[in-house]
Amino acid sequence: MTASNTCRTTAARARIAAVGAIAVAGTLLLTACGDQTSGGGSDEGTTASSAALFDKLPKKYQDSKVIKVGTDAAYAPMEYEEGGKIVGIDPDIAAALGKELGVTFQFTSGTFDGLISSLNSGRQDVVMSAMSDTKARQEGLDDTGKKVGEGVDFVDYFTSGVSLLVKKGNPEKIASLDDLCGKKVAVQRGTIYEDTFKTQATKCKTDGKGTLTIEAFDTDAEAQTRVKSGGAVADLNDYPVAAHIAKTAGGGNDFEVAGNQTDAGPFGIAVDKDNAQLRDALKEAVDAIIKNGEYKKVLEKWDVTNSAVTEATVNAGK
Repeated sequence: MTASNTCRTTAARARIAAVGAIAVAGTLLLTACGDQTSGGGSDEGTTASSAALFDKLPKKYQDSKVIKVGTDAAYAPMEYEEGGKIVGIDPDIAAALGKELGVTFQFTSGTFDGLISSLNSGRQDVVMSAMSDTKARQEGLDDTGKKVGEGVDFVDYFTSGVSLLVKKGNPEKIASLDDLCGKKVAVQRGTIYEDTFKTQATKCKTDGKGTLTIEAFDTDAEAQTRVKSGGAVADLNDYPVAAHIAKTAGGGNDFEVAGNQTDAGPFGIAVDKDNAQLRDALKEAVDAIIKNGEYKKVLEKWDVTNSAVTEATVNAGK
């Protein structure tokens, strides 16, 4: 998924959630970018200073033994709220990283479009939220190519393509993006999925195949509701998320994945560009859990082994 570099009031952007409201538990940290919800962490990790990569960390984290993580915990199975705790693929990977680094990854949930701002402002140390590594984010550019921030570095740890999510039975017979011309779609604001739909809308117009109307919402849960009600023909999400929604929403009776996943690319842990030592320590930790098998265990647990990487990379997104 993607995020903008500006606060919610100045940049569009959103993300996915399981169908229906998810109760948000925890302390509300009031910020200029909106409420941020504290609700989880990789508390299964070790905090022992004898951890293999503890000495690789900046002293700040050696002293606190905590790395603060910004996330949007409404994106099952990547990260979501369950029993007042943030759980999912990213928290499990973070717990494994924590064992190698000797720290706890403390997750705080907020709106997706404010995550990079929370990182740049220092409220969070990293962002781990199924965030797509893109050149625009690396360079601090908004959707129009305008420079709006310093950008971030990414430690890439996962790969995923995108898939269309349609109403169960696929009444409009959607099989590809080209089938959306002349129709209405719903999407989370500020995501790369919204960008994909905008690109497709231009293509539809150029090809003379009708107008593609895009409705953007603050959360993907709202976009899903729109599709479920028949108000839009499709939503767009990362493949693991779309497949999870299709399998679980309404007992598997609300949605299905249409067509093949496309545009596979890396998810990255976002780190401030001035925090190169933390970035490099995280890269070593990702490589370590790949080598020791803990990474594979997490992906097997969530049935996403097809999204595995063989080694960590830095800023490999395009």
